[in-house]
Amino acid sequence: MYLTPQHILLAGASGMTGEHLLDRLLNEPTVERVLAPSRKPLAEHPHLKNPVGELLDLLPALSGPVHTAFCCLGSTIKQAGSQEAFRAVDHDLVLAFAARARELGARHLLVVSAIGADANSSVFYNRTKGQTEEALKAQGWPQLTIARPSLLLGPRNEFRLGERLAAPLLRWLPGKHRAIDVTALARALWRLALEEGEGLRIVESDELRRLGR
Repeated sequence: MYLTPQHILLAGASGMTGEHLLDRLLNEPTVERVLAPSRKPLAEHPHLKNPVGELLDLLPALSGPVHTAFCCLGSTIKQAGSQEAFRAVDHDLVLAFAARARELGARHLLVVSAIGADANSSVFYNRTKGQTEEALKAQGWPQLTIARPSLLLGPRNEFRLGERLAAPLLRWLPGKHRAIDVTALARALWRLALEEGEGLRIVESDELRRLGR
């Protein structure tokens, strides 16, 4: 069975994944409203509501109804400036957004995590992503979809030397380690949003690529 979400809440609409997902959502005929809070104003659209400011400050004033919520929040330690600042976004802010989405009536939450997420990892980045996933599970969502993409291919606002150097190799790695195009990820997220189900679904990068074809 498939659902047709009409009222959507999106976090991270100004990032690479969120920007592509927003474009797809606004071009879906079944979507009546996308509520997408952001730091900077987004391009106007008749089906877009775009509160502007810091997300944590905006959350209490957001209003429903919301059928489905997408969380595309994400940073890097370099971009955030410290491990503490990184965790504030990729853990604390993600959980605050999810909790507010549930309060507004969302039944299905789709979250972009990362390949290698593991709450017990010795790697801080992977451990933080894994702890975020575990905390989201504890929120008791009727339907929770966690996407774990590998390296994302597509235009970024900031230059990342490590990713630029690794991209040619990661295009050819097997299975879930192969890099994924951000447009494919956006298509996969929308397709997953249409699937009616119960409980938790973790989608690794190889399956995301298949769904995003």
